[in-house]
Amino acid sequence: MNKKNFIIVTGASSGIGREVAIRLSDSHPVILCGRDEKRLQETLDSCSQPGQHLIWQYDLANVETLENTFSSFIIEIGGNVSNFVHCAGYLKTIPLKMASAELYQTSFNVNVISAAIIAKVLKKKKINNDALKSIVFVSSNISNFGAKAFSAYAASKAAMDGLMRCMALELAPEVRVNSVLPGGVRTAGTEHIYQCNELVTRMEASYPLGLGTTNDIWGAVKFLLSDDSKWITGHQLVVDGGRTINITG
Repeated sequence: MNKKNFIIVTGASSGIGREVAIRLSDSHPVILCGRDEKRLQETLDSCSQPGQHLIWQYDLANVETLENTFSSFIIEIGGNVSNFVHCAGYLKTIPLKMASAELYQTSFNVNVISAAIIAKVLKKKKINNDALKSIVFVSSNISNFGAKAFSAYAASKAAMDGLMRCMALELAPEVRVNSVLPGGVRTAGTEHIYQCNELVTRMEASYPLGLGTTNDIWGAVKFLLSDDSKWITGHQLVVDGGRTINITG
């Protein structure tokens, strides 16, 4: 009996993760991971092919129990996971003088450590039967730059991309590992940044192609999961409307 091959999407309860999960559901069974069951159910209700997808409710900040909990879940569902898209993200803009150890720890737990642990579980032959083929991390263009009050988020995203490069080498040739680096995309998680009209105007002026949408990021994820990118690994794919090349005064 053939096992169902899933794609797991973390952060599937909103924003980029929800967009990716819904779009993938057209052609693949999807495991929707997030901490808010109500919002996960809303994503599930928007997915194509009803009855093919699963919800895994878990707070990825709890990295201490993640490996055992996720291993048990994969064994219980009786399927394999062929692709992993890590869209979960923790973002709080706090100046350094007000930052706490908890802020940095939670940022790294959600953005980096949980991704590493999930990948570790999916590479265990006894759990996932060598089914894993591709991993895509949704990082940020801030991982290569800097911004005031973004130290915890930027540091964790830079660490995510460092993890991506090391995993790309360690898991080749069986598994490809890449990152997508979005620029300014308006989602529920970033909405607080867009409350200042002056800031929005300034941001829009700095993006040659304008601010992005979740659909723009989906296109990049889709490419990196597909055979069209079969000779690409360890790569940061910047999708930011030209923001990072704009040095116009």
